[in-house]
Amino acid sequence: MLKLVSGTVAAALTLLAPLAGQLPVAHAAAPSYVALGDSYAAGPLIPTTDLAAGCARSDHNYGHLLADALDVTDFVDDTCSGASTRDLTHVQRTFGDARIPPQMRAVTPTTSLVTLTIGGNDLDLFSTLVRTCTQLRSADPQGSPCARRLATQGPDLDGAVATISRNVTGVLRTIRRKAPDAKVLLVGYLRLVPDRGSCVGLPLAAGDYAEGRRISRGLDRALRQAARRTGTTFVDMYSASAGHDICADTPWVNGNVTVREKALAYHPFAAGMRADAREVLRALGR
Repeated sequence: MLKLVSGTVAAALTLLAPLAGQLPVAHAAAPSYVALGDSYAAGPLIPTTDLAAGCARSDHNYGHLLADALDVTDFVDDTCSGASTRDLTHVQRTFGDARIPPQMRAVTPTTSLVTLTIGGNDLDLFSTLVRTCTQLRSADPQGSPCARRLATQGPDLDGAVATISRNVTGVLRTIRRKAPDAKVLLVGYLRLVPDRGSCVGLPLAAGDYAEGRRISRGLDRALRQAARRTGTTFVDMYSASAGHDICADTPWVNGNVTVREKALAYHPFAAGMRADAREVLRALGR
């Protein structure tokens, strides 16, 4: 989800060891499937990751897992790390000033399935949590420096939620116009912040874990609203990932240290991608 695909990613190997474990195969095929979204759909550093042009797209992200499970013969993965809703319809610039064509170009009238994870990079909402809030910890480790900063300097969370919801609504309506017969699923974000407690992998001030939950739930609310407005199936990964946050014994999202051949900092592990795929299959009735 992060807009900065860092030098750590650029230095990583493009060919990484395959992940162990597979989803069971569902035999009913979706003939034409397009996966869209940001890094929570792309899966940076999950083996094997293609670093070409900066999208850091894994061949074991949830889109690929779904394509295999559904026995899809026509699959396009246009996910790209750092993407915002605007990048679905406009050229996206990644690190090194590479220009990525609009993701939406892959959606056509013959597309029968579309998955989308997007919105966290709009208004820098995600980076506010994992960058701004963590950087403020040293100012008041036992207090709530991030909550104070947001209250006085913004961004206003309610306003951000409303804007992101409108942006995602517009994207979903565009998909519907381009592929009127497609099944469209909006896949939510895995949770980062525990319901209680703290950990070194998510270095927030003691009082800012509540603010982190507020930001995450706000983003989830924005996507739910967009799905409701457009009659789109929403895959609730925030609820599905309860007990698998960064601080959990079995996290689905990496903490603040990038682990080569596993996950970029604050991004999904392979287990998180498998969970996404399972929930989408469930939503499809498989």
